Formats: sequence, structure tokens, C-alpha cells
Amino acid sequence: MKFLSVTVSLLLVFFGASAQDLHLNLFAGMSNYQGDLQRKVITFNQAHLVVGAGLSYDLSDHFSIRGAVTFGKISGADKYTDNKARNLSFASAISEGQLGLEYYITPLGTHSLAPYLFASVAVFHFNPYTFDTSGKKYYLKDMSTEGEGFIAGKKEYKLTQFGIPFGAGVKLSLSDNVDVGIEMGFRKTFTDYLDDVSTTYVDPNLLLLNRGAKAVELAYRGGELKNGDPQYPPAGTQRGASAQKDWYYFTGLTLSFRLGNEGMGGKRSGEYGCPSNVR
Repeated sequence: MKFLSVTVSLLLVFFGASAQDLHLNLFAGMSNYQGDLQRKVITFNQAHLVVGAGLSYDLSDHFSIRGAVTFGKISGADKYTDNKARNLSFASAISEGQLGLEYYITPLGTHSLAPYLFASVAVFHFNPYTFDTSGKKYYLKDMSTEGEGFIAGKKEYKLTQFGIPFGAGVKLSLSDNVDVGIEMGFRKTFTDYLDDVSTTYVDPNLLLLNRGAKAVELAYRGGELKNGDPQYPPAGTQRGASAQKDWYYFTGLTLSFRLGNEGMGGKRSGEYGCPSNVR
């Protein structure tokens, strides 16, 4: 929330200085992730709704500064992968605040169709959870399923972290004040615990002693499957791929509104009564 407050404050300063260069941006689409329970880099399998809103300010007809908050959900399950025997699953809400730059390859001021690239810094919050066989919800960080917090060398992971959003999109100018478009953005993270799966299995006796029977039950769930293996894997057996950090990404439609009054002039050349060269 502090990051969001700073973002909004900075853009409001720009708003006071030059309102015609400020835009309200809305976003809606699908969210997904790539990690130990979803190995495909891009897929619509297990996708969820994501929505967002933000402000952008035109620095020139090619560059804009953008800030946004986005809310979505990610999930994954072994039953959809080639590692069904492990039988793990998770879901997590994702909330994100970002601040960054957009670069318009062809500016909207002189072209009705404008592709763009963007890169940002972000703070995001997640909290993976799962359901047991009775349908009761459990937050997995509290379970320390890989011994985080009580095994030497396995620190507890933080639920609020930094990320690097980047991606591309294209906007279509409907008028001087309204744009629609489509955008796809990837989020580079520095954690492998979006899905609570990263390293190796911990000794189930130690897990039982430190976190209880439910933690042991949720750390390995092969025995829940018909003809599944109920034997808990030996301590040190690979559970995840810690060398590869998790990613999440958003794909969706954008709708932008200029907040200034038409006729005031703006940094996008060709707008507000200026000669245009729409192609």
C-alpha cells in the first residue's frame, strides 16, 4: 500500500502540472503462472480473472510513465502435469502495485494503431493455500512443507516481494481521448515459492514435530490417489526445481481515458486539433 501511495502521489503531481497528458487506464483479462505445478511457459489452462486500474502520464509522444494496481489469482495442480503421482495443488491471490515506463513504437498522436513495450518495478503479495480431502482450506506457508524455518539453510519465504513486470501491447485510438488495446505482461520474480514447492522433502518426523500432522499430510499427497503410493518420500528427495524461479503473467484488454480537457494541447503530437497523419 505504501508503494501504491507513492505511485499515485507522483502521478497526481503530474496531473496538477499538465492534466491533458494524464490517462486513466483499466485492465481486465486472465492471470496464470509458470512454476513447479505448471511447467508450460504460456498457457490458458487453469487461468483466472485479473483486473486492474492505474494512471499514465505522457512524457513525450513515445514515452509514458505508468503506475497501476492489479488483482488476480494463480493456481496449479499436479493432476494436469506429468508429475501426477506427487498430487500437490495450490492457489493464491496476487495483488500487485507497479511503476514503470511505456515506449510507443508508433505514437498514438500520429497513428491510429500504436504497438508499445513496457517495463516496470513492482511489489506483489501472494499467499499459497490448498484444500485437504475434507475441503478445509490451509495456507501453506504456515505448514513449512519443506522445513522452512526449522531446518538449517531453509529460511521462511516472504509473502510480499519485488518483481519485474515487462511485456508488450498495442492500442487503438478511438478518439483523442479514448484508446482500447490488448496487453500481455510477464512478471519476473525472485522466489520459487509462489506454489509452495521448491527444494526437497523434509523428514516427516521432523515436520510432524515442528508443524503437526496436517503439514505432513499436505507436503506429499500421493496416497490420496487411487492406486497412488502412500509412502512419504525419504528426506532429501527432490520435491521441486529450486534453480528455476516462479513467474506469473497477465493477458487482457485495456481501456484508457484522457483526464484532461480536449483542446488544451498534449505531448502526443497530432492531437487536440493539431494536424495528424493517421495511417
